Amino acid sequence: MSEPSPGASHGSGHVLRRMTARGRDEAHRTATPLELFFDLCFVVAVAQAGRQLVHALAEGHQGTGLIGYLMMFFAIWWAWVNFSWFSSAYDTDDVLYRVVTLVQMAGVLILAAGIPRAFEHGEFTVVWFGYLVMRLALVTQWLRAARSCAGEERRTALLYAVGVSLCQVGWLGLLLLPQHAKPWLFLVMAVVEMSVPAIAEHRHTTGWHPHHIAERYGLFTIIVLGETVSAATVAVQSAVDEHEALGTLLPIAGGGLLIIFAAYWIYFAVPIHLHLASNRQAFLWGYGHYLVFGSAAAIGAGIEVAIEEAVGKAHISTFAASGAVTVATALFMFSVWLIHSRHHKRGLAQQLILPVSAVLVLACTFAGHAAVLLAGVVATATVAVGVTLTSRRAAAERTTDTAEGK
Repeated sequence: MSEPSPGASHGSGHVLRRMTARGRDEAHRTATPLELFFDLCFVVAVAQAGRQLVHALAEGHQGTGLIGYLMMFFAIWWAWVNFSWFSSAYDTDDVLYRVVTLVQMAGVLILAAGIPRAFEHGEFTVVWFGYLVMRLALVTQWLRAARSCAGEERRTALLYAVGVSLCQVGWLGLLLLPQHAKPWLFLVMAVVEMSVPAIAEHRHTTGWHPHHIAERYGLFTIIVLGETVSAATVAVQSAVDEHEALGTLLPIAGGGLLIIFAAYWIYFAVPIHLHLASNRQAFLWGYGHYLVFGSAAAIGAGIEVAIEEAVGKAHISTFAASGAVTVATALFMFSVWLIHSRHHKRGLAQQLILPVSAVLVLACTFAGHAAVLLAGVVATATVAVGVTLTSRRAAAERTTDTAEGK
């Protein structure tokens, strides 16, 4: 009797299965409860990174704050990427797979616990140990896949296991080098890390599922936007508590919500899985999400900074506080267009919407305490214009098809 495919027995609770690749054309492939649970752990890590960014910006330490945020968010994002692409190709959902995934989740929580010390003091011991826990579990999964495969597929799995292990050794430099050298090491190691998939899959492509990967990235987008919603909620609460600043805080809260809602609409406006035909498209798209996720989470941090400045708790100017929101929002719009939306835009007008809107949002920085509200209005107008142009084009295409049919 032949062994059923992993997808056929998904959720069946087998103790141990042969870890073979799932089919790229597998029907009805969606995120699993275990993947959703895994993502939940990243809420803690994203919140920690955002909180540290708020403190740094509010104290006027923009340079060190941004560097620390970019480093910590890369660590969070890359840990999530490693798991998500592996699970898209080799999720057997047996007991061993679930246990090893739970170990990875423990590593994520350790990483999150170490973010404040890494951010404030450049002390990466806890972060590195959290990564070690996650990496040991991930290497175990790749070795298990190698044991179940043959030929080029086995070679790819072994290359992943070796590459991930060597990178973890390279990260030891964060514990040994002086403070001024750590950001440069981080930059080098980030490039090395992102080179591992390209090297490992040079001859053989793993069986990641386009629709599943697109859904997983969409779910993580919702997670980071959720953190931004939390920041907007803080704005509303502050507006209620700080009655003397009600007129200043409510526009920030309202503008923040408009930005969040627009960000959701902009990201999910296109069926991106149709674009992910090969590793070339998928890797560029996936790597570009570092900017998408990072800027989305930074919007929430910016809203909190704007609130603190409005009530006199931040040691920065109104212009700087407004820029914390507008720069993050503009970067989100442009990065979503660059790696995501432009592949489905038709015509010059549709292609220009997000880039032009990003520039207009940046211009809102000069609007003082009204900057966040004005940026929210621009973001909302962006959605409205996009929907209108899309509807008109669809109507024109239907009219053309009808005419040709006659």
